[in-house]
Amino acid sequence: MQEPLNLNELQALLGRAFSPSALGEWAVLLGCLLLAALSTLVLSRSAQRHRLSVLFGERVIDGALFPLLAMAFAFGARRLLPLFGLAPALFKLVLPLLVSLAAIRLVARVLAAAWPDSKPIKAVERVGSWLVWIGAVLWIVGLLPVVMDAMDDIGWKVGNVKLTLRNVIEGGLTSVIVLVLALWLSSTIEDRLLRRESLDMSMRKIAANAVRALLLFIGLLFALSAAGIDLTALGVLGGALGVGLGFGLQKLAANYVSGFVILAERSLRIGDMVKVDGFEGRVTDIKTRYTVIRSLGGKEAIVPNEMLITQRVENSSLADPRVLLSTVVQVSYDCDVENVMRALMAAIAEVPRVLREPGPSVQLSQFQADGLELTLYFWIMDPENGSGGVRSAVNLAILRTLKDLGVDIPYPQRVMHHVGQPAEAPQPR
Repeated sequence: MQEPLNLNELQALLGRAFSPSALGEWAVLLGCLLLAALSTLVLSRSAQRHRLSVLFGERVIDGALFPLLAMAFAFGARRLLPLFGLAPALFKLVLPLLVSLAAIRLVARVLAAAWPDSKPIKAVERVGSWLVWIGAVLWIVGLLPVVMDAMDDIGWKVGNVKLTLRNVIEGGLTSVIVLVLALWLSSTIEDRLLRRESLDMSMRKIAANAVRALLLFIGLLFALSAAGIDLTALGVLGGALGVGLGFGLQKLAANYVSGFVILAERSLRIGDMVKVDGFEGRVTDIKTRYTVIRSLGGKEAIVPNEMLITQRVENSSLADPRVLLSTVVQVSYDCDVENVMRALMAAIAEVPRVLREPGPSVQLSQFQADGLELTLYFWIMDPENGSGGVRSAVNLAILRTLKDLGVDIPYPQRVMHHVGQPAEAPQPR
């Protein structure tokens, strides 16, 4: 970047930038901005965009690509202007602003993609934006070196290491840049992995989590090294962390380990219908610490992964998504039961969601006091859509079939014995 200006140079640049002779430079700057907007529009239409994209936003200038391209075009124009006999006065003022805008937009989009809809992250974005703009203004007016020298005089000693306010701020900025780049790279890789339909969803999820954790760990190491922290001290920190995991964080560690075991073994997959601790629903997401199960009624249960490893879990679609359902009906003893069974099987097979292979079956299960009990079995392929609707449709089909055949569903029959009072003996006269 260019050297900071002093006040006299700043006044001279402002005078030349807003003079009539600078109209050509203004036209070049406007052309750079228009070219950056046009390039962003063309690239956004050809690329696969989504809501949390870093480079592209809902509009042309919302993403990080527009300020980055504008900064690149303006930097190139500044280098070419002296060849045409033009002094780049305006670009010396605009370039720091474009660099600041690009940095703010890039950091904001990366943080929004990594932690969407997070209020603390939005507050960090606002504070960071103000700091970057203040730094850009101080650089333009030439006060930034003075401020940095003043911060160099503010220091303290930690052990054998002397720290200054300037070192802390520079290390913090370097750490932020490294972590933002690591987050950007991990979000891009995670998005590409989750969109690959050739891999199983559970394997895509575990690969995305592993890549994200690895890149963040590497980024953290680089950030600590850039901040001037001795990485050999992490050995002591790792030992203390191990002791903490062994005592206070063992449940948390068990949940994380169980999450990776579930994703690796694929004993539970996203989309499976499961029943855990009396709660039945569909697995909608598997995190490293917990699993989200959504019931057919709309309720969601957050189940720790350790529970899914150590307790009994009923999975209706682990090896085969087909589920067997049944219903019971009684018919009178006077009917042709074999003909009724064939007609009921044919009627059930026509019900939507009922599988034809394996097809429905009817069994004479019991001889009841009021009639013959028939148990009807049928298979469905989509247990995540519930069983109440298909069971009701099957019962309606059974009722219509019995009415068409003229077969009655027997009512409970009871024999009542009426015991009257004994006749009174005739009185003697």
